[in-house]
Amino acid sequence: MSNTEPRPEDLMGLSDGEYDTILDIMGRTPNFTELGIFSVMWSEHCSYKSSKKWLKTLPIDGPQVIQGPGENAGVVDIGDGQAAIFKIESHNHPSFIEPYQGAATGVGGILRDVFTMGARPVANLNALRFGSPDHPKTRHLVGGVVAGVGGYGNCIGVPTVGGEVNFDPSYNGNILVNAMTVGIASTDKIFYSAAAGVGLPVVYVGSKTGRDGIHGATMASAEFADDADEKRPTVQVGDPFTEKLLLEACLELMATDAIVAIQDMGAAGLTSSSVEMASKGDVGIELDIDRVPQRETGMSAYEIMLSESQERMLMVLHPGREDMARKIFEKWELDFAVIGVTNDSGHLTLLEGGETSADIPVPPLVAAAPEYDRPWTPTPPRPVINATEIDAPDDLGDVLTALIGGPELCSRRWVWEQYDHMVMGDTVVRPGGDAALVRVHGTGKGLAMATDCSPRYVFANPIEGGRQAVAEAWRNVTAVGATPLAVTNNLNFGNPERPEIMGQLVGSVQGMGEACEALDCPVVSGNVSLYNETNGSGILPTPVIGCVGVMADVAKAVTSEFKAVGETIFVIGETQGWLGCSLYQRHMTGDVAGAPPPVNLEAERKNGDLVRHLIADGVLTACHDVSDGGLAVAITEMAMASEASEKGAEIGAEINISPDIATHGWAFGEDQGRYVVTSSAPEAVSAAAAAAGVPARAIGMTVAATLTLPSTRPISVAELKALNERWLPDYMAAG
Repeated sequence: MSNTEPRPEDLMGLSDGEYDTILDIMGRTPNFTELGIFSVMWSEHCSYKSSKKWLKTLPIDGPQVIQGPGENAGVVDIGDGQAAIFKIESHNHPSFIEPYQGAATGVGGILRDVFTMGARPVANLNALRFGSPDHPKTRHLVGGVVAGVGGYGNCIGVPTVGGEVNFDPSYNGNILVNAMTVGIASTDKIFYSAAAGVGLPVVYVGSKTGRDGIHGATMASAEFADDADEKRPTVQVGDPFTEKLLLEACLELMATDAIVAIQDMGAAGLTSSSVEMASKGDVGIELDIDRVPQRETGMSAYEIMLSESQERMLMVLHPGREDMARKIFEKWELDFAVIGVTNDSGHLTLLEGGETSADIPVPPLVAAAPEYDRPWTPTPPRPVINATEIDAPDDLGDVLTALIGGPELCSRRWVWEQYDHMVMGDTVVRPGGDAALVRVHGTGKGLAMATDCSPRYVFANPIEGGRQAVAEAWRNVTAVGATPLAVTNNLNFGNPERPEIMGQLVGSVQGMGEACEALDCPVVSGNVSLYNETNGSGILPTPVIGCVGVMADVAKAVTSEFKAVGETIFVIGETQGWLGCSLYQRHMTGDVAGAPPPVNLEAERKNGDLVRHLIADGVLTACHDVSDGGLAVAITEMAMASEASEKGAEIGAEINISPDIATHGWAFGEDQGRYVVTSSAPEAVSAAAAAAGVPARAIGMTVAATLTLPSTRPISVAELKALNERWLPDYMAAG
């Protein structure tokens, strides 16, 4: 090999130190296939080598937790012998390269993570972030990703019920596509991935293996350069109709006693699934590569082991159950092949043409994977900005209309109307509100779920931003009346080899941990996506939180829209007019500066517990958490959602207080821990709040047709709604 020719280990993303460790483990020079297996297992995407030191600090236990991090998905008890199984995962790099297939296979992969544990998926969510609307690629990426998410979820018949869509220039070169699935299983029928036992048949089921997605895990563990489009062959191709068959076949087999262990073939494909199953079961595994169903000819062991072709699973069965299992998968017209056996060697052994083509000890592939304590620097604190330091507008209404009619706060209806959110017939609260609510089929019980993150807060102060991401997701689930149970997280950051980026990750994990502890909402699953950079320019730190809660009776759920004229409007929680890092500040100054709003976790807990209590008692008619844009936007959103429900006219609000702080700070401040609620029994709200020691201030009444804020003219709710719903369809149509 010439001095100018790259070494295989360099092409596979291994450092010199990592390669030297591999030489020590093997006691010889690994062959190309063995080196490829090490490279994907030790990639950032599979090994979490830069983040696991910090992930270990997160709270993962609680009386509701059946399974925390370490399996395909997290599992929590929801009562009545049932469990919710859920996880969120990224498909960022593939979606930037090939938006439709990248997003579609992201949905397919997270669905498999959930049903491989025995759950029937009941809901999908997502968190999507795109570059600046005026960037030449943004419109194309939005269209492709939304079509991919909808195409896969709609075809497999699982409703897409919630999510986020946001724009920021930091995502110009690296969009984020985070997909979440929630499923329901019986607590006595949960399946795990430990292949415990010797002499057990190893079975491949699903689609055939092709060359798509080879080294997808490695590609997802490196930043982009100008050649991003050339990585298209590393993007997988999905088939939701095959996945539907695979789902039904797996659930049918799970109703028997045949399965010892089961694992989705996701990132790193057959390599990660076989190695992780063997590692967890403390066994060796021998695979005959020639028996793997293949859709292309002449595939090498390297290609077969590293392919990330979709809609595939690996199972370990009890001996003697092979024929019964085969009949099930053949009935569903899926491939079924016994490709190996577990043994006591402690090695992954590959046979090809009857000869050994790879032989690697299993434990080092997992246990000896690098764990880095990367240098990090804390994000410097920012000064607190008083509302009086930012100019007040001549008319609050002008700022309000600009915000709700622009990309930050416009309606996402154009997006979620492309998703089938009613399939399966159990969606109680649809997209567009605080949290989705899905009935547990055949019962009155429901699961509430939401995804949240405010990256500008995390960038300004990672600890506060991490707290806020958890608190807002918890708040959204609370706002419909559900009790939050646990969270899943998707940590999207830039290059961890840069100390300031690593500091963002460390700080946000600290903040998330503090919030999860205070809110009794442990982390049960998650994903880390690093190197979200292009030519050294990173994304805003984006630790997305997915929260799931349970509600005993969905008939008691409260939604965000105003219901009737003449009801009292309250603000629950304290309003100080915090404008640092706010959308108002960006609108008025063109910048997002200063410290973000602090999160008082004790107040967050008290305020949310009160709201949940009021909903359970039937005292509230509407509830909406206060987030981006502050009180003015929250109230406007409640009015716009009223759907002309009172005698053909939308329901608005007349805010009749004189704020005791700067009016623009009162209207647009993004103080945390707050809810806007309505009630026809205001005395009951005031009494309950006083008893709980929670601030609750009556600020006005619901009225017909118009919205009037302090010091503003009345504004037509119908006009606000038309403005709010216009931006995104107009933007997409302009392309």
